[in-house]
Amino acid sequence: MRTTSGPGPILLQMKAVRWRDGTEVPALGQGTYRMGEDPRARPDEIAALRLGIELGLTLIDTAEMYGEGGAEEVVAEAIAGQRDRVFLATKVLPQNASRRGVPQACARSLKRLRADVLDLYLLHWPGSTPLSETVAAFEKLRTEGKIRRWGVSNFDLEDLAALGRSECATDQVLYNLETRGIEFDLLPWCQEHRLPVMAYSPVGHGRGLLRHHALTTIASRHEATPAQVALAWVLLQPSVIAIPKASAADHVRANAEAVNLRLTKTDLTELDAAFPPPNEKRPLGVL
Repeated sequence: MRTTSGPGPILLQMKAVRWRDGTEVPALGQGTYRMGEDPRARPDEIAALRLGIELGLTLIDTAEMYGEGGAEEVVAEAIAGQRDRVFLATKVLPQNASRRGVPQACARSLKRLRADVLDLYLLHWPGSTPLSETVAAFEKLRTEGKIRRWGVSNFDLEDLAALGRSECATDQVLYNLETRGIEFDLLPWCQEHRLPVMAYSPVGHGRGLLRHHALTTIASRHEATPAQVALAWVLLQPSVIAIPKASAADHVRANAEAVNLRLTKTDLTELDAAFPPPNEKRPLGVL
């Protein structure tokens, strides 16, 4: 595998993940954490997201918290004129997750995104508002056509259980080689209940994971980068959507090419030895 840094086409073998309603999305999307914070970076951020869309990374995840709405405004610029090509997801803060707060927050997000409807609206993390109240507000938005589906983020298994039998579409959680705790109970439960998991920070937070000897060795073997190895590993997991953030064109291209990296049994054995799967319940990892 060779990393493409130029403008040439990338032939992707994109895996798809299916929501419960039958809608399919690419297993590799685009995250926007820390976007919209620096006006000087905005042109590069917009260009990166647009390139990602061209390469098939058409699921874009953002949040009202990111850049205090600035990330949503960056996304709006990136998807202008091509909204129908994009699966658009954003998140509401827990302090805005009341019966009255949810529709107000949603309206602000839609305005910043310059969109009429969200494909996915997530509760960013559990808060003090009763879940039943937040769910009722989500369902009202769905009935009104403001959102197509809703889900949660940073929910552990007991948090999901508190939702009961609901129309929750996904759980977005921290998941990567060095944060594998969800494999003990949360991920199997979600897979059993046909609830896709969205993995944020799939290549780790900071550079620690990407400097690990196991990743650098395997990357060298495949003429790839450690980040591509980390992403390829996440993409192997059934019903998992990876949403790495990339704010530069070369980074977007490298992420996109990770879908073509085929890890071998030897690679996977070495990764399990370096990053053992959990053999007991662990606290949910969060950033």
